[in-house]
Amino acid sequence: MAKKKYYVVWKGYNPGIYDNWQDCKQQISGYKGAVYKAYPDMLSAKRAFNDDYNMQIGKNPEGQKVDEELLKKAGAPLMESISVDAACNMVSKKMEYQGVYTKTGEVLFRKGPYEGGSNNIGEFLAIVHALAHCKKHNIKLPVYTDSATAINWVYKKKANTKIVEECHNKKLFDLIHRAEKWLHENTWDNKILKWETAAWGEIPADFGRK
Repeated sequence: MAKKKYYVVWKGYNPGIYDNWQDCKQQISGYKGAVYKAYPDMLSAKRAFNDDYNMQIGKNPEGQKVDEELLKKAGAPLMESISVDAACNMVSKKMEYQGVYTKTGEVLFRKGPYEGGSNNIGEFLAIVHALAHCKKHNIKLPVYTDSATAINWVYKKKANTKIVEECHNKKLFDLIHRAEKWLHENTWDNKILKWETAAWGEIPADFGRK
């Protein structure tokens, strides 16, 4: 059984604390610049809601032990950046992804859900989407992802997934082919960086469904 989550919405239709994802989603879906984050208990959520969102970035809301050596080596994340993440339901295989401005949590784009995906596919598409977004708007910010696999796929310009293209996930594979084509036809100046979860906590673009 998945652990219960509490969702803090700083910017949305009705800012507040919500004890389930569906209620939280109603407050942020379609809201430009929505800012929200998941917490493991009500006390943490209340403290965060009364805090400034910027002070929550880089904290580990799940209470895991922080890797101090990694933290020393990695330093602090670059707040002037874009963070991306994907979420995939292991039962339905429906996948979605999003990108946010790391410093504030403002949602820059959110896509899905798509049938027949995986987290790595979502991360790959999210990185490419972020790169295309940056090129279109002349943004030079680095892009963070917590998926080393997706970073590798981007640099190889190929989504090396074992998932087979079938009728039910054709729309998703159309996106994959378009992303691969974009990588082959474009260059970019943005750095693609690994988000060090063990040192910094969950990436700001996390969907909060773990």
